[in-house]
Amino acid sequence: MSKVLIKNIKYLLTMSDGVENNLQGASILIEGPEIKKIYMRNDELPESPDVAVIDADHHLVMPGLVNCHHHFYQTLTRNLPGCADAKLFDWLLYLYDIWAEMTPEDIHDASAIAAAELILSGCTTALDHFYVFPRGDNSCFDAEVEGVRQTGLRLHLTRGSMSRSKKDGGLPPDSVVQTDKEIMNHTEEMVSKYHDADRFGMLRVVPAPCSPFSVSTEIMRETAEFAKANDLTIHTHLAETEDEEDFCVKMFGKRPVDYIESVGWLTEGAIFAHSVWVNSAEIKRYAKHKCGIAHCPSSNMRLGSGIAPIVEMLKEGVRVGLGVDGSASNDSSHMIQEMRQCMLLQRVKYGADALSVRDTIRIATKGGAEVLRRDDIGEIRPGFAADLIGVDLNKIWYAGAQSDPPGALALCHTDTIDFSVINGKVVALNGKLTGLDLSALIKRHNKNAEALYKRARK
Repeated sequence: MSKVLIKNIKYLLTMSDGVENNLQGASILIEGPEIKKIYMRNDELPESPDVAVIDADHHLVMPGLVNCHHHFYQTLTRNLPGCADAKLFDWLLYLYDIWAEMTPEDIHDASAIAAAELILSGCTTALDHFYVFPRGDNSCFDAEVEGVRQTGLRLHLTRGSMSRSKKDGGLPPDSVVQTDKEIMNHTEEMVSKYHDADRFGMLRVVPAPCSPFSVSTEIMRETAEFAKANDLTIHTHLAETEDEEDFCVKMFGKRPVDYIESVGWLTEGAIFAHSVWVNSAEIKRYAKHKCGIAHCPSSNMRLGSGIAPIVEMLKEGVRVGLGVDGSASNDSSHMIQEMRQCMLLQRVKYGADALSVRDTIRIATKGGAEVLRRDDIGEIRPGFAADLIGVDLNKIWYAGAQSDPPGALALCHTDTIDFSVINGKVVALNGKLTGLDLSALIKRHNKNAEALYKRARK
């Protein structure tokens, strides 16, 4: 069994309830996938040749960040001038025709790029909302699994779907939609093949229709029933824009939250991305049913979608996590910077004291774990998964900011983390990935992106 000792920690932030967070000089022993023991400053540390040692005497060490909403494949279409200034529906209409030309090879490398970027920015667990299957090619799902596995990221991968094309009143082209039967059959196959519900499971499968305006009502209901029968979480976009609200009222005669309740989705296992356009009564219903919200501040700002009422949700007891959203609507995948954006945007809406540094860090760690319904990540304490990050406080970004290291992480600039451990394995050290030739991957990915754009523009 592999062992890792992270010793002499300058500042340990555990995020564990009832435990003093600032454990200066502490050390952490990791055995296999889990945290075995936390040693205090004067405790005798284990010495053994089979223990890999990381000296963290200049570091803030804390739980890895949890990303609750992303679209990994969108690293292929970042910064496209044709949609740089578009709002959501126009943005989607421009990009759907490009995404329709993706290959499994494109998706494999794009997923590895996104996962690598997340790891280097402090993320250790991510939910990726994958819902585009060009020409009905289900092997795209397997391609993403293999692309991410090589990075070591803990993954909740959605078997997303679209079944309502332009001819049915939706937005996507026919080439990326599937029938309800095709969707459900493949969802069942992927759950059987990949889903690991065990403690410390590295890959879990999440049924996830794209949005109310891109799938049939029948598939929404079937998904909720299937997830309930198999104890799975479910995921979709909801109440992201005013346009969506208008669409739902016109198509279903209901606001988005009313519609989602009518198809059986107001449940503890449901995770909704965005939820910008919700009122106080709807927030109370989220809390009552223990729904999870993936807040995506950068994407909401980039697309001009609005400011989600996160402060109100937290006051009502709604489970809230953080999401970077797609790399074409962000156009980044930097978890620590997303955490900062979350805090600042809520202060724009509610005032400077609306969301504290610690509240923000909790959203990005324990909050995300709660949204994903996991009780094995989001904290540093014995028995939890060894998912943690170290940030070198001697970097220029933190010069003069040493009085409160967690505050420096939320308020100051951060480029990359110094080290990352996921499921007990050191996946990044000295600011670099340990098991992946990133330069070769970037070169290949850029060629793929260029070729994809040319194919779609013909």
